[in-house]
Amino acid sequence: GFGLRNVTHKDKALAEMHRVLKPGGKAIILEFSKPTIEPVNKIYDFYSFKILPKIGKLVAKDEASYQYLSESIRMHPDQVTLQSMMEKVGFEDVAYHNLSAGIVAVHIGHKY
Repeated sequence: GFGLRNVTHKDKALAEMHRVLKPGGKAIILEFSKPTIEPVNKIYDFYSFKILPKIGKLVAKDEASYQYLSESIRMHPDQVTLQSMMEKVGFEDVAYHNLSAGIVAVHIGHKY
């Protein structure tokens, strides 16, 4: 979980997941995503960019890593885009389930 957003070539990583998956298997990807409720999105952005890095600085003495975390989450494809990327490399019956108003999503793709 929460690793795909750190991969530079997500399309290649998804294709490799599909290649190594046995027929009848499924890939399950847990990743940060885009909040689906606008007020939640605004609060989450404020928290991610203004508060989280300061907590990282205070607790872990590492503000930069927490700033990167927020930026990497924003650069990661949203739910519909990731679903499309999975379908493009061959996954079938791809679906996603939003958790915490879309802050996190679980994507599931099958290989038949």
